[in-house]
Amino acid sequence: MTAFEDWLLAALKMLGLPQVQMEFLLLGVCLLLAAGLVRLLVPAQRTAAASSKAMQLGLGGLRRLAFPVIALILLLVARFFMRRLVGGHSVILPGAMTLLLAMLVLRMLVFALQHTFSGGRWLVASMRVVAILVWLTVALHLLGVLPDVIALLDDISITVGKQRLSLWLLLQGTVSVAFTVLVALWIGGLVEDRLRGAESLDSNLRVVFTRLSKALLLVVAVLVALPMVGIDLTTLSVFSGALGVGLGFGLQKIASNYVSGFIILLDHSIKLGSVISVESNRGEVTRITTRYTVLRDLNGVEAIVPNEVLVGSVVKNESYTDTRVRHALPVQVAYGTDLEQALAILERAALGVPRVLADPPPQAFVVAFADSGINLQLGIWIADPQNGILSVQSDVNLAIWRAFREADISIPFPQREVRMIGG
Repeated sequence: MTAFEDWLLAALKMLGLPQVQMEFLLLGVCLLLAAGLVRLLVPAQRTAAASSKAMQLGLGGLRRLAFPVIALILLLVARFFMRRLVGGHSVILPGAMTLLLAMLVLRMLVFALQHTFSGGRWLVASMRVVAILVWLTVALHLLGVLPDVIALLDDISITVGKQRLSLWLLLQGTVSVAFTVLVALWIGGLVEDRLRGAESLDSNLRVVFTRLSKALLLVVAVLVALPMVGIDLTTLSVFSGALGVGLGFGLQKIASNYVSGFIILLDHSIKLGSVISVESNRGEVTRITTRYTVLRDLNGVEAIVPNEVLVGSVVKNESYTDTRVRHALPVQVAYGTDLEQALAILERAALGVPRVLADPPPQAFVVAFADSGINLQLGIWIADPQNGILSVQSDVNLAIWRAFREADISIPFPQREVRMIGG
């Protein structure tokens, strides 16, 4: 506390000097002028809503970098004229210029990361936190109190086994891990781009290799970053043991779903675009993750099916080896109908529907002699099961109805005769 009090008294004494007060005034004027010039010279992104994406990207980067650049230029001009008019060395302006230069570099880094890792908002937010910490470190160094702050953070510590973990060491480890993770994600993005361009490789294998490479790179990044700051990896054995117990007892289903997800991706039994039925769910596979698979039916409802269910249950895949599937339509005709004529009419009516395949051709069969009439069955083949069966079934039924009406073939319906006895 004595060193801090000495520094505080020296700072207060320095603030009383006319030259320092003039530098603070110049600093404030330059910062306000820089903010006004940014608003005046650089248009806001919302005014360029109709412009291209590249234009909006350029404007966003320009607005981020314009303030520290303009402020640095104004401070350089102010420092030049102050030396000419007053003389002597500046006390405040060099430190302010250093902070602005650090702000410029950090804003460039955050902006590059934001547009390098698409969809990683959490990543950009964490990098902003790291940038603020780095900027504060530079500010503390310029003020001359950084060693005292480091000593204070190093005094707050705990002991895990033989390893002493201080707050300063953990902060260093966090920054190192963040940096190595960013490098790992950048390399993972390059690997993903290369795999995405490999047309000869199966889509499922591309997904598997992408996820495995990212997971491996993240593990390597953490294993490399922690020893860099002096954290012994053996101190993490307690946490790894607790994690193993948690996986063994509380996370069995999650672990099973993850393993099942990799099995599905590797054995090619289910792919994106496949039309499958599992338990009471039927739909097109729109997404396969390591934990679940998404099925989208024709109603727009998406069913999230755990991968463990797909591996342990019977799955009907309508497009596993062939997208052509057969559907049977029941039809009933009255007794006394010419069955050969009815069967021929059914087959011709089905061929007139666009979605019905001509190869294999539609086939009609006599199924049974029922109470009210003769049961027939029309078998049709379609090649697009992902579009559903209801529309093609309706079209075929309408064609059959018109053809039966023209041929004077009646479709029977149950009739009941009631007799009144005794009156």
